[in-house]
Amino acid sequence: MSSPNPDWTVYSSSIHALIQAAELSSVPIDKFLAREGIDRQRLTDPDARFPVISLLNLYESVALASKNPDIGLFAGRVSYVCGLNLQLHMSTLCHTFREYLNLMPSVLRFTGDIGEVKIKGEADYIRLEWHPLWDETASQRFLSDNLLSSSANIVDSLCVQPIPVIKARFTYPEPEDLTQLQAFFGNDLAFDQEVSCLYFARESLDYPLTQLGQSLDQSFGRSFDHLFEEEDDPFLRELRNTILKLLPIGEMTIDSVAHQLNVSRRTLQRRLADKDTQFQQVLQSVRSEQALRYLGDERLGITDIAFLLGYTDQGSFSSAFKSWHGQTPSEYRQSHR
Repeated sequence: MSSPNPDWTVYSSSIHALIQAAELSSVPIDKFLAREGIDRQRLTDPDARFPVISLLNLYESVALASKNPDIGLFAGRVSYVCGLNLQLHMSTLCHTFREYLNLMPSVLRFTGDIGEVKIKGEADYIRLEWHPLWDETASQRFLSDNLLSSSANIVDSLCVQPIPVIKARFTYPEPEDLTQLQAFFGNDLAFDQEVSCLYFARESLDYPLTQLGQSLDQSFGRSFDHLFEEEDDPFLRELRNTILKLLPIGEMTIDSVAHQLNVSRRTLQRRLADKDTQFQQVLQSVRSEQALRYLGDERLGITDIAFLLGYTDQGSFSSAFKSWHGQTPSEYRQSHR
């Protein structure tokens, strides 16, 4: 069997979640960490990264020692709880489940090089799919269970109304004991499928997100600046978020943004002048920051990114990007690979 790319890494949070799940079963986790050359002290650093192969080896060791093939489900639950601050932060940026899905940073950005979650529509459902970066983990349980468990908990906790899993599909063979899988995902389960995924009601897209009753800064501080370029000013923050939502539609104009904000063009211009800025300055700032974020995901082509940022062609985007950062998107991606 081949090995994952040796340059692929995960953040310490992924290993931390597995450790907590392992300790639930009295597994000698310190022995397994030592075998992988992982110092527990480094795990206290949220920005520390470790080889993906070490995480996979730990899952194998823990599952064998605990005789618990459901270990990924419990690690995913830990990941959900440990990420609650991020979910609370998102509630300050979004108002509906649809907006949350549009703005949520990728799994690669805040977990590491293990895979990606994709959202697709299917009849009366929305489908949350798990796509591992290393194909050979597609038929294994651990990462799939972890990400789907975490995702199910996140989705069901976001909104005022519950968003339960309608049905779940898994790429791996059907286990002998379905007790925990049914507890996490319900009874409509299927196995040996092409992709591991969860189904939710499409109508949930318009459910309102639960809003905090106090400023997030009072409770948690500015913990997610590496994921979001947060704007302190409420007006500018709302303007930037509106631009973010409209960018993929294209034809970005001050009139379309003013309409979305339910103000006149003149009012928007006056409020921008009061902040000593102009619409084009804010627009280009948002595009510049989003471009860097998108370029970090190498599965997005330059043309795809151009369309996501509202440009009609790759050439226009490349010219704009070079004016912002002194190099073309391709050169930037190559130099930061």
